[in-house]
Amino acid sequence: MTQKPSPQKIIIDTDPGVDDVIALLIAMADKELLDILGITTVAGNVTVDKTSRNARLARDWADRPDIPVYAGASEPIMREPIYAADIHGNEGLSGIKIDTPKYPLAEGHAINFIIDTLLKAEPNSVSIAMLGPQTNMALALKLAPEIKLGIKEIVLMGGSHFSSGNMSPVAEFNIFADPDAAKIVIQSGVPITYIPLDVTGKVLTSNSRIKAITDLKNKAGQIVVDILKQYITHDMKAYHLSGGPIHDANVIAYLLRPDLYTGKKVYVDVDHRPGISQGQTLVDWRNKLKQAANVNWVYDAKDQEIFDLFNRQLGLLK
Repeated sequence: MTQKPSPQKIIIDTDPGVDDVIALLIAMADKELLDILGITTVAGNVTVDKTSRNARLARDWADRPDIPVYAGASEPIMREPIYAADIHGNEGLSGIKIDTPKYPLAEGHAINFIIDTLLKAEPNSVSIAMLGPQTNMALALKLAPEIKLGIKEIVLMGGSHFSSGNMSPVAEFNIFADPDAAKIVIQSGVPITYIPLDVTGKVLTSNSRIKAITDLKNKAGQIVVDILKQYITHDMKAYHLSGGPIHDANVIAYLLRPDLYTGKKVYVDVDHRPGISQGQTLVDWRNKLKQAANVNWVYDAKDQEIFDLFNRQLGLLK
């Protein structure tokens, strides 16, 4: 008899946010695939008190009280915080009623949890799914650089190269919100996969894809549909898209099915200087700088198969 592979050990660092919540639901749906050691929250789409509440609500909806949620950094390393309430709503979750979560936050700070967990981990054993600004991970790396030994890979949603930015002509929100943190992480030497706007802008909703989620006829699917209906309209209007992206859910899809994505190993740097290029991801696609590749830059994806995966995962929930 063939033995089932052990689930991947992951930490999810997030700033929910609509697409973050969808990513969390997809991740929490199947214990046999992902062993979620903890969820850590950070200020980003909304304030950290709201991202922490929204992560706990997602945990309630997935019926996963076994997963601890730790509150993390309330502001970027060196800058004033910026938020994306205009996209995600003032509470970070448009389109649904916000209730009080059933279960409290775990005691302790997210950064301490990240450090303690990775120091105890086997070498190269824990993947980090990063769905927001990289503040928590950057501070953890600064405080305890030896945690790098426990990290298998960081997979993050962020950046832009072939497409324009969504915060400036060149910068994507997660990088723009804390470019100093992104700079620290990308220079850490840890294996990193970037899933940028170049790709998330290809994996778009459609009427048939939303109907397929509706047809699941479960609570989780209905929550996703309700929040998507408001969330996707902004990008569709602003960027003249046929559907809306679910940016952060691609990180979880990549961890579950990396074969659905195509990437190239390239050298990438982050412009953390104040100015018009703040937060730009500088992708040396043609190796002009002759630097060693430090990022797996994803540039294409199998969109329908990814939505099929989303449906499979959401269908496992109540």
